[in-house]
Parts: sequence; C-alpha cells; structure tokens
Amino acid sequence: MVRTAKRKGVEVAVKLPAELTQARRFSKTRSAQSGALLEDYVELIADLLTSSGEARPTDVARRLGVSHATAIKTISRLKREGLATGRPYRGVFLTPEGQRLAARVRVRHRLVVDTMLALGVPAEAAEADAEGIEHHVSEATLKAFAQFLQSRGQS
Repeated sequence: MVRTAKRKGVEVAVKLPAELTQARRFSKTRSAQSGALLEDYVELIADLLTSSGEARPTDVARRLGVSHATAIKTISRLKREGLATGRPYRGVFLTPEGQRLAARVRVRHRLVVDTMLALGVPAEAAEADAEGIEHHVSEATLKAFAQFLQSRGQS
C-alpha cells in the first residue's frame, strides 16, 4: 500500500510495510511496554535491597513517582508472576527469577547508557533516555551497541 504525506511542503509517497510485518512491530512494542513496568520495578527493588537491605512499597512508590496504591498493585503482579515475594513488616524481596531479570535489565541499561555517552549525549540525558529505550531495543541492536563500544575500546 502506498500513501502520500507532505514533507517540507512537498507530497512524497510513503510505502507501508506488509501488514504482518507492521503488526509484528506494533505487537513487539505493546509487549515491551507491558514488560517495561515490571522491569523498572525489579530493577529498583534490587537497587534498594543492595543499598539499604530492604525495599518497602512506600520507598518504591516514592522513587518511581507513583501512588502507594499503584506500587502495591504492581508489586502484587510481580508476586503473581513469580518475580517477588513479600514478608510481613519486611517489604519486598526478589525471587531468583526476579534477581536474574533485574541483572539482565541492569546490563541492558548500562549498555544503552554507555552507547549514548559514546555518541556524545550528556550523562543526565543518557540516563533519562535509557529508561525508555532499554525496554524497547532488540537483542540485535544491543549486540550492535556492544560491538560499537568494543570497536572504540570502551567495553
């Protein structure tokens, strides 16, 4: 299918990808968005456990900028999915599966940040932008990022 669009005041033909190809791309994005929330939570919980020995829902809510009720709801989802456990009056802990996910997310985050820094992106922008990019980037792109950094002697 071909449609037209105006670019800089000029009509140009835009060729759409095949329907199945486009549907697969959008499906991947929706799936990444759903998983991104859980990944952010396990990464933060792991960081809180490492830095202070506990991850209380109140702390999670404050650090993610969400309500306490939202944090509780998402933590309950983590528990249902086998990524976290809770202990009365002790907060939230990650299961071994949750710990593995947190480690993978942390490595992916660092790789995205390091690549952006190598491209000249300011540190704060690289950290902030990586929070979104890290959940949507493919394994092929991550591999290319790693090779790019290795070629520059940065990895």
